[in-house]
Order: sequence, then structure tokens, then C-alpha cells
Amino acid sequence: MHINGNTVFIPGASSGIGLALALRLQAKGNTVIIGGRREELLDRIVAEHPGLDAVRIDTLDPASIRDAAAEVLARYPELNVLVPMAGIMRVEDWRKPAGFLESAEDVIATNVLGPIRLIAEFVEHLQTRPDATILTVSSGLAFSPLRATPSYNASKAAIHMLTESLRLQLAGTSVRLQELAPPAVRTELLPGHQESAHAMPLDEFADEVVSLLESEPEAREVLVERVKFLRYGEARGDYDQVVAALNAADPHGD
Repeated sequence: MHINGNTVFIPGASSGIGLALALRLQAKGNTVIIGGRREELLDRIVAEHPGLDAVRIDTLDPASIRDAAAEVLARYPELNVLVPMAGIMRVEDWRKPAGFLESAEDVIATNVLGPIRLIAEFVEHLQTRPDATILTVSSGLAFSPLRATPSYNASKAAIHMLTESLRLQLAGTSVRLQELAPPAVRTELLPGHQESAHAMPLDEFADEVVSLLESEPEAREVLVERVKFLRYGEARGDYDQVVAALNAADPHGD
């Protein structure tokens, strides 16, 4: 995506990576609409950041997605960038069947069905825009698994392959598919992540992402330097060592 002059919708941007990117994209000269479930939080963010707009959306609810999409497109018919950001991460122990199934279903519904439903609502419109982008959000864990979060790893691997596949289907249209694959970042995605020495500071991550988008607007994957250890382990031939190192550093391991 080009770094300015866009109208961008970022569902799941009321905190963390989504909000950090929304504010930076706004500062670069884009019109940015964020989405989230908590109206009072959205109202506060909009009040604190003039020019930012917000729409309530629950990405677990297909009707809410349809309603939010209709509202965004009615208010912003020039919308040309979709960033389906909403996601959850859960620690699961699959050795205890009663303890993981509900969590796994929530993760897949949020992280896989949510982006699929969002893209389904916007893809026809985006093809009418002369320069459009769908920026998906996977993870370094799509390529190297963390033992404690099997459903999250699988959900992000699904987003990676969904992006690869849609890029093939939308070739020849005006819609560009790009994939942002973060490393561990200091957010509230998991308990303890905000203070983790193994996680990248949020501002540092967001600044590097925007710099990459600015310098490489056509990049298929947006990869900060820190995530390349996870992303390219198999290509380098040291995948087993990468997985071992990742899980040795995992505070949620046993």
C-alpha cells in the first residue's frame, strides 16, 4: 500500500498494534476509521485523536460485520484499504481435552472466520477502487510454532495461506494483498506480554512497520527485522533450532 492518501478501515484497532498503526497512518496523511466492540473506548479514542473516526464492530458476529461494513462504506465510499486486525491468543493444554476445546473454537472463530467475513464484505467494493489493499495480519508463529498456543499458531498459518491464495485470485484486479507478520510485541495479547523482555516494544514495532510500508509499498510481506528469525527458519535450514529457541524462551511453557 502507498503510505498516504488512503482511506483505511482497521477493525480491532482500539488498542495494541491496531491502534498504534492507526495513529501512525493517520499522521502520514490517511483517513483512518478504527473498529472495536466497546463504544465508550472508541468514543474516548476519537476524542483524544481528532480526525480519527470509529465504528462499533464485533468480528465474532456476522450481523455486526455486515452492519459495520455498510456504515463504513456509506460514510466513506472512497475506502481503499482494509486491515482486518482483530485477534485473540490463548494458552491451551491439549493433553487435557476438557480444557482446550472452547478456547480453540474461540481463537479460530475470531482469528480466521473474522477476517474471512470482513474480506467478504469489502472485496467487491475494493475492486472498484483504482488502488486498493487488503493488509492481513498473521504472525511469526505462522511459520514457527509456540508450544503453548497451538490454535493461535494454526489460525495465523491459515491467514498466511489465505493471503497467498487471494493474491492469486485477485491478480489482474486493482486489489493488492499484503501480509503483516509481527513477532512477539509488548501488548495485552497475552498476560505478561507488556513487560516481556522477549517481546518487541510496541512503538518500535509500529514505527518499523510504517517505515517498511513507506519504503516497500509493493511488498508481499511486511516483516520487521525481528520476525525474520521465525519466518525464515525453514528456508535457512535451521527450523528445528528456531523452534527449540522459541519455546525455551516461552514464559508459558512447562
